[in-house]
This record gives sequence, structure tokens and C-alpha cells, in this order.
Amino acid sequence: MFKHILVPTDGSKLSLKAIDLAAGLANSGGAKVSVLYVAPTFPTMIGGDGYMITPMSVKEWDESIAKTTARVRDVVEKRVRAKSVTVQFLSTASDQPHVAIIDTAKRKKCDLVVMASHGRRGLSALLLGSETTKVLTHCKVPVLVCR
Repeated sequence: MFKHILVPTDGSKLSLKAIDLAAGLANSGGAKVSVLYVAPTFPTMIGGDGYMITPMSVKEWDESIAKTTARVRDVVEKRVRAKSVTVQFLSTASDQPHVAIIDTAKRKKCDLVVMASHGRRGLSALLLGSETTKVLTHCKVPVLVCR
């Protein structure tokens, strides 16, 4: 059925459910699974008179992102180890996670994206938006959303 499944994750419990679902699909159909973690890019803030203020150094930022990425990778690997699924872990940095997800699905020739929806409603959904909604709207690959 599916040959290559992409699962974006932020390491949350809900996104781990998407990994479980993808692992089940992969086991039943012989698909391979790629898990993608999209880290935020280095933040900069403009101060007065045209100078820039940063909350931490680039080195500190890179170390923080590397630790977070390693933590997410460890959680994912522990989760799929019992499911007899080989997973390729990918990470990238982007301020627009939905774009990184869609680009990765296209570049890796995935034929399904399985992702979680955090189910925001009302004002928070309007203000924060939803990466899942953006992927659903713009992705040419089928998207399976789990809650």
C-alpha cells in the first residue's frame, strides 16, 4: 500500500501516537518510516537604533537545539524499538515547520504523511494557527491526521 511514511514530531505524547500509527501501517504493509523533527531557527530581535539583541549566543542556541533534537530522537527510538520498525530520524531547522514537512515529504518521495493534531479551538487556533492544517492545505501527498 504505502512505501514511505513521513511522521513529523515535536516529541509530545500526541505526536508519539502518530508514530505508533505509522509504525503499525509500516508493519502491515512493509513501508519504511522517516521521522522528522523541525527545530526553530536562531532567533534575533532588533533593538533600538538598528542594533540587534539576541537572547543567547549562537553557540548556546546550537547546543540547546542539539540537546532537544537528541532527546526527541531518543524518545522516538525507544517508542519504535518494540514495534520492530526501522526508522530514519531526520531533523532540520525552520521557522515554518509546515514548509519543512512538505519539502521533506517531496524530497524523500514519501507517499503518506502521518501527523498529530493538537486540536486547538477558538481564539488559540485562530492566533496560533495549526501546522497540521497548513500541511493539509498545501501538501500534495496524502496526510493522515490522528488525535
